Amino acid sequence: MFPRYRLVGFCGLPGAAALGRLGTGDPRSRAVEVEKVAQSYAAGREPMPVLELLAVVANAAPGADGKYRTRIPSAVIRRFHELARARRALLLLNVQPGRAAPLEEVRALREWLVHPDVGVALDPEWEMGAGEVPGGKFGHTSGREVTGVARYLSGLVAEHDLPEKPLVFHQVAPSVLREESALRPHPGVALIKSVDGIGSPALKRGTWRRLVSRMPEGVHAGFKLFYEEDAQGSRLMSPKEVLALTPRPEYVMYE
Repeated sequence: MFPRYRLVGFCGLPGAAALGRLGTGDPRSRAVEVEKVAQSYAAGREPMPVLELLAVVANAAPGADGKYRTRIPSAVIRRFHELARARRALLLLNVQPGRAAPLEEVRALREWLVHPDVGVALDPEWEMGAGEVPGGKFGHTSGREVTGVARYLSGLVAEHDLPEKPLVFHQVAPSVLREESALRPHPGVALIKSVDGIGSPALKRGTWRRLVSRMPEGVHAGFKLFYEEDAQGSRLMSPKEVLALTPRPEYVMYE
């Protein structure tokens, strides 16, 4: 996957505009739009459009099983997978686990992950411990837990002779990823840290410097932008500014 491609995507859930760009308007129009945005980030690489679909959504209510998360219907995933394939894009299935185990949620998506154009994005800000409720405070994961998911995906890649899969983990603060030194790349899996966080360009650069300084060898850098929240009282960073970050992001995601 790298250094051939630069990934550029929209995230979201259809019908939920507050959860990201992918949830606004017609999904086909959004897919065309992200292709155009991806072109502005090529910088010597092949741009790869990405549809990052929220496949597991954290909830403030426990639900019937007490896991504080909802798995979206397979029909929705199928629709976006067909769209991604038609547009020669990648589909990333975003997991906000609530109180469920991330690996358990990733395993539940196996029928989609055996396809060559489907990867995973973990959102540990929404991974809660016992007695914690999504939205009350930041959740967290560990390098060991992310490595466990990478190990599982690596097994699928080998079993089904698949191309390399992206495994993104979004990180908004140092506390969201513990034991980062325990991250271990696995064959067939591209580990990508997506630096999260809302704010002005200066604030976002500061968050970037804090979080990428901790990255172990073999982990690729990603960067997340917010069309509305970043622009409140400030402005959205331009592709030129994003590409000036060091190291240069290999995945750029817009919410």
